[in-house]
Amino acid sequence: MLPGTEVWSRARTKALFDDEQAFIAPGLQTIALLSELAIERGDGAILTDFDGRTYLDLNAGVSVASLGHSHPRYVGALTAQLASIAVGSFASRPRAELVRLIADLVPPPLTRSQFFSGGAEAVEAAIRLARSYTKRTDIIGFSGAFHGKTAGVLAISDVAWKHEVGPLPPGFHIAPFPDPSRFAGTEAECADAAIAALRDVVEQHAGGRAAAVIIEPIQGTAGNIIPPQGFLSRVRDVAREYGALLVADEMITGFGRTGLMFGCNHDAVAPDIMTLGKGMAGGFPMSAVVSTDEIVSAEPFSLPSASSSSYGGSPLAAAAALVTIQTIIDEGLVDNAARIGRLFLDGLRSIAERRRSIANIRGRGLLIGFDLVSDPDTRTPLPKESCVRFFKDCLAEGLIAMSYTPRVRIHPPLVLSAEQVASALAVFDAALGRLDAAPQ
Repeated sequence: MLPGTEVWSRARTKALFDDEQAFIAPGLQTIALLSELAIERGDGAILTDFDGRTYLDLNAGVSVASLGHSHPRYVGALTAQLASIAVGSFASRPRAELVRLIADLVPPPLTRSQFFSGGAEAVEAAIRLARSYTKRTDIIGFSGAFHGKTAGVLAISDVAWKHEVGPLPPGFHIAPFPDPSRFAGTEAECADAAIAALRDVVEQHAGGRAAAVIIEPIQGTAGNIIPPQGFLSRVRDVAREYGALLVADEMITGFGRTGLMFGCNHDAVAPDIMTLGKGMAGGFPMSAVVSTDEIVSAEPFSLPSASSSSYGGSPLAAAAALVTIQTIIDEGLVDNAARIGRLFLDGLRSIAERRRSIANIRGRGLLIGFDLVSDPDTRTPLPKESCVRFFKDCLAEGLIAMSYTPRVRIHPPLVLSAEQVASALAVFDAALGRLDAAPQ
């Protein structure tokens, strides 16, 4: 049990959760519904509910709270900006500094940024930009991908219910994403098969004339799935061969999450377009499309108001992103993600040597995953009800993680410490032991 979990009463927390449920519409995140938590405050990687019970947060709002919760530098910057000017599309000091900082960090020749409010909005803008530049319409995505739930990107998101909300827009095609843990062969063979399939999709479904190929360097929603090394560079080569743009959706992987500044850095790839968000602004709704001078000049994307957004890039949003990125750099959080991530992976692998319910341990930096299985040899996924039991078992010990499906996802704040990793591993170890002992 983690420190601060000795408080067993949940009366105030449950009452607030129930009050909200009486009026809020269905469809909240699964982690919120299963936990029935109401959080009063946060500090670093620790959350405290309304009964004073504390939790180690390995979720970070789904990879959003990169600085953790209530970082004093973040709070100070947003407070100061609120006292100055918060909204509007006029040039502002934080936005002027932000666009220059992003240009310094992204792979060259990317230099130009446009800002939005959320991930799906930015991905839709990236699609409009690719179509504006190439004068083509077809978009290639990947199985298991998630780019949002809006109508413009639902067709390339692996969402089970998407066909139940009407016909999807035409011109979107899906190629298989290489998951080495579910491929009966070597990683190289897995990558080769995926590249061959990608070529087939481009040629057979897009007539060899795709506008863009869009890919997550690491697939988050699918379970923090890492493709074979070098796969991203091979996708770039295929895109170039057919005259398509490569769009790297770095919503989850950007700004230090993987132990490098961006996910595409692991393959030394400079995409034609990047989409950024989530941890970029430390919790403030902020996203971006970044590309080259040449590409962003394409019409109609570049026409006045054609790529604007009411809230994207406001002075307050820009201040949030600016202080977040500067703090990530100044506090060495990219290196911390790499170092702490290695500790976490080593610990999980050690646990796997004595627990049979865990397999397929994977990760880069603090983007980590593992599978809950009923058999370590066949790696058969654990039934849903057993996964939910594992999640609630961890929650009762003061640990919050996306551990209610067979593919467990870990993406804590980048400020996570070695001591907190040790605490998390102890909870996982004990909960996995109870899973091992339970009848499946």
